[in-house]
Amino acid sequence: MKKDIILAGVGGQGILTIAAVIGLAAIEQKLYVKQSEVHGMSQRGGAVLSHLRISGNEIYSDLIPEGTADIILSLEPMEALRYLPFLKPDGWLITNSTPFINIPDYPGTRELLNAINSLPNSIIVDANEIAKSIKAPKSSNIVMVGSASPYLGISDQNIEKAITNLFYKKGEQTVKSNITAFYAGKEKVAL
Repeated sequence: MKKDIILAGVGGQGILTIAAVIGLAAIEQKLYVKQSEVHGMSQRGGAVLSHLRISGNEIYSDLIPEGTADIILSLEPMEALRYLPFLKPDGWLITNSTPFINIPDYPGTRELLNAINSLPNSIIVDANEIAKSIKAPKSSNIVMVGSASPYLGISDQNIEKAITNLFYKKGEQTVKSNITAFYAGKEKVAL
């Protein structure tokens, strides 16, 4: 088992939380994990990119070469397309449909979503709306983990345990709402 995942978004959207959840779940599943990140300035809506590598065998580098990522998991459509050169030809691009408009010449949402839909393997999820509908508006990032979960090769139980371990200090309600968000995202893309 090997998965190379590019996590993309804008500062403050929870990219590093996604990396932590998936990484902890992979470790729980006795897999090797390497992760690196580049932080933008969250106050200015800067780009945040994380390389997350998971494997049943030892991993020697935390960086994913261009053209080899199995998944781009993005919390924002423009950021999903920004890192498209990393995706391998049969890889999956999984993105939130809600734009984070942080620049004056941000492309049109329809244009971005059409470009994503033209890819052979893409999933677009309105994670913000799903998170609001389950009364967990801050959990759209975990909704996206659920949407990507069928492609991660990690059990739901291990992801649930990772969410619990990551959020337990914030209280039982926060843990429950994030687990609910995970399953709501998973349900949205049920295979």
